[in-house]
Amino acid sequence: MARQESYPKAAPEASGQCAGYAISASSRRVLTKVPISPLATDRFAEILDEQEFERFGEAVKRSQELLAGRRVWNVNSTARGGGVAEMLVSLLAYARGAGVDAEWIVIAGNAPFFTLTKRIHNQLHGSPGDGGELGEAERQIYESTTKGNAEELVKLVRPEDVVIVHDPQPAGLVGPLKEVGATVIWRCHVGVDVPNDLSRAAWEFLIPYVGPADAYVFSREAFGWEGLSRERMHIIAPSIDAFSPKNQALSPEATQAILAATGLLSDGAAGADAFFTREDGTPGRVDIPSTVYEEAALTPESRYVLQVSRWDRLKDPLGVIQGFADHVVPDNDAHLVYAGPAVEAVSDDPEGLEVLNEARALWEGLPDEARARVHLAALPMEDAEENAAIVNALQRRAHVVVQKSLAEGFGLTVAEAMWKARPVVASRIGGIQDQIVDGQSGVLLEDAADLSAYGAAVNRLLDDPEEAESLGREAQARVRGQFLGVRSLMQYLELMAGLLE
Repeated sequence: MARQESYPKAAPEASGQCAGYAISASSRRVLTKVPISPLATDRFAEILDEQEFERFGEAVKRSQELLAGRRVWNVNSTARGGGVAEMLVSLLAYARGAGVDAEWIVIAGNAPFFTLTKRIHNQLHGSPGDGGELGEAERQIYESTTKGNAEELVKLVRPEDVVIVHDPQPAGLVGPLKEVGATVIWRCHVGVDVPNDLSRAAWEFLIPYVGPADAYVFSREAFGWEGLSRERMHIIAPSIDAFSPKNQALSPEATQAILAATGLLSDGAAGADAFFTREDGTPGRVDIPSTVYEEAALTPESRYVLQVSRWDRLKDPLGVIQGFADHVVPDNDAHLVYAGPAVEAVSDDPEGLEVLNEARALWEGLPDEARARVHLAALPMEDAEENAAIVNALQRRAHVVVQKSLAEGFGLTVAEAMWKARPVVASRIGGIQDQIVDGQSGVLLEDAADLSAYGAAVNRLLDDPEEAESLGREAQARVRGQFLGVRSLMQYLELMAGLLE
């Protein structure tokens, strides 16, 4: 991703002006603007049939007419780390390419705020997280942070603009944005199939903030909240960009070279360079090393099972590691790679370092043979596109990809692996079950906590390359038909057009 710029910045004492907006000399830096470079939408002709591409063109034309003179703002809490930020990179670039005046703003927050919003995130998944309260003291923490961000954002947004507010962290901005006359969409990327008291407590906390929005967007029907108007609810499943550094085609030589360059393989393909294509079409090269906790590096001959996730208890890294050690190591020669981001780079996830340390402690305590075949990788985040290329290479070379989450909003890593024709073993939860047809385009685990069943499913695909290949082919076809970014972009354009009409 391109560098980030603070926006608006504290003005020099002499001028009180910055980036075309008048602000006081004493104003604090609150919001961060993420630069967006337009991407041409013509490339979608490569992956759509003629009728679909024509429909997309009609949606673009209609949105251009209705959005003329309007700016579309997207607001979230981080520009890197996690599926939401990754989707915004591509979707907003294509929106710009389609003629939409799109902007991306990241809010600011302190440690108590992000500890609280992580608790809300966990409870929306039906999990207690840190076990803390969602009472009046927490509401004061939440409102004091969102108030500062709202004060800056309403200076930039005009009554004719559209604002898409993503997830719980900036939800407190919905009301102030409505007060200035903007059209506001609240987009929730998390949810639970069967709500419990914890998820309902999180809803109760957030509904006063999100209620005024003109529309609510959820990833699947089951995630819609009680207490919100059903007439204003819309379903838009997340999607991937087939042309991004995360998902673009890589040759076997480039794949191996990238993994060697970042230190995940002991050796690369002879004469190959670790190149990939950046979002803007220019060449990029992987140079930054990953931090890997391992006894010895993977070799070019090593088979491995892969899970790519944040260091998050809901992704169950401890279960993935323990289940592999207990149920795969005795029966197969494969290794396990659990890859997540460098924790210091993900500002809105205060639990990351704690969970990584728990995973390291478990790994260190494994029996010798199991420990030698488990690799924990913290992938560099200095350059988001370089990070994406590393994940791409990891997924393409994996023999089996796992997503053994305990809770999941959608699970974009599943769609990524499916697009690369990898056989996937994943929990039957959240949006994962919308992506995988069990036994046809992957394997679904009925109980994510059943480590024996997880190990058996992984062994089955390691032992049967023909079935693994067949599942991979079907998986790629399913993503092509339902989970590529052009579909999400078209749905967002149609939603905004409908609200403005």
